[in-house]
Amino acid sequence: MSLASVVSDRVPPAHGVGPASAQLVTEIERIVAAQRAHAPVMAATTPAERRARLRRLARAIDAHRSEIAQAIHDDFRRPHAETDLVETYTVLAEINHAVAHLGRWMRPVRTGTPLLLFGTSSRVTYEPRGVALILAPWNYPFSLVINPLVAAIAAGNCAVCKPSEKTPHTSRLIKTLLESCGDPREVAVVEGGPEVAEALLRQPFDHIFFTGSTQIGRVVMAAAARHLASVTLELGGKSPAIVDASADLEAAAARIAWGKFVNAGQTCVAPDYVLVQEAQRDAFVAALTRAIARLYGTTEDERQASPDLARIVDEAHYLRLADVLERAVGAGARVAIGGRMDRASRYVAPTVLTDVCPDSPAMQGEIFGPILPVLGYRDTTEAVAVVRSRDKPLSLYVFSRDERATRTLLAGTSAGGTTINNTLLHYGNPALPFGGVGASGLGAYHGVHGFRAFSHARPIVRQREPAFTKFFFPPYGRRLTALGLRLLRLLQ
Repeated sequence: MSLASVVSDRVPPAHGVGPASAQLVTEIERIVAAQRAHAPVMAATTPAERRARLRRLARAIDAHRSEIAQAIHDDFRRPHAETDLVETYTVLAEINHAVAHLGRWMRPVRTGTPLLLFGTSSRVTYEPRGVALILAPWNYPFSLVINPLVAAIAAGNCAVCKPSEKTPHTSRLIKTLLESCGDPREVAVVEGGPEVAEALLRQPFDHIFFTGSTQIGRVVMAAAARHLASVTLELGGKSPAIVDASADLEAAAARIAWGKFVNAGQTCVAPDYVLVQEAQRDAFVAALTRAIARLYGTTEDERQASPDLARIVDEAHYLRLADVLERAVGAGARVAIGGRMDRASRYVAPTVLTDVCPDSPAMQGEIFGPILPVLGYRDTTEAVAVVRSRDKPLSLYVFSRDERATRTLLAGTSAGGTTINNTLLHYGNPALPFGGVGASGLGAYHGVHGFRAFSHARPIVRQREPAFTKFFFPPYGRRLTALGLRLLRLLQ
């Protein structure tokens, strides 16, 4: 499989996608060669110089907040306030966190030294990997370029960024913004579709940061292997929300509704399905109905007219969601809330499905849209079994006031990250690592974890005199060596 055979990271192949032009390939090669030549200069930058670059980026972002929100609105009608909350704010928080802590991150870390190495000192230094490639998706088209870029700059790398072609207004804005506040030998933006991504992946990058689907993550990892480049893969999956018998149903419903329907469900950490104790399923669905009414309107007409609901990014994704809903209903699912769709505006209503079997079409893959299956479960063992029967998710949400039940659910499952009694919040803390596990990702970033993702941890041992290693030099039958071996046994 090649990237050029896939139009985006979550839709099937389209016709007419071919290799990048020779002119474009030449330009990409020129950009990468210039960055590779400049990488030693970036590697030698001080904490103050890196902080200055980050502050310059923050000032540019803050000065263009309205333009960022408008570009994303033009791409898929996301509300300005939502963009400011889930993209601009998180990016500025990431920059501020890096600026505040970068000096400490860059300092060498002294480590212990075993008795066998008496007379030496040991430390770990963090050096930049070199030239990084950042391949970003369309669903959060600004922050998922800039957040990893912050980590790359903090670690002293050069970087080439490729925004998604599915959000052209945002892509153009990112290119203009980054070119206005930096040197293309340090940060460059290359626009285009999957053929451009494929051309970029042929270049000898030192690190590749990819956000998208598990399917394309495998393609990216295979491409990285050709140059033995390290990778960070931020992928997806079906992230469950588990609501146990002790949970506050009204609070759980409101928080799940917010986490699911923000950005019209086009969020990699959105709750993809809900497991609720069977006896409380109807009460939970009723609470969801009330929550959706408060957030977006009490009727289907009000919700469709709401300025607070984003639209689906393009027709291919709209048709995919229409197919998911149609096949789910055909397999016996009931539309408890929503179900309205409008192809002309790419509108999909906040939709809740009940009577969904675990093997329903809506449960086969990540929905990545505003359709939420609600399944009942009998006990904690069954809930754990449902989660464990699938690939490890990017996120897991537990709603419970029972600490023992919460511990059981956490111990029995694995996920990239978890929020208890809310949704999405673990993504917003720059002090926490954000990443997947297994099919939902490889590696993590945010804060110091992003700095280290784009760094090589270099161990350094310094020998002081006298050096006792001479006791272990050959020939091994000599008295000094025998003494050294006896010493080694004593130190075991």
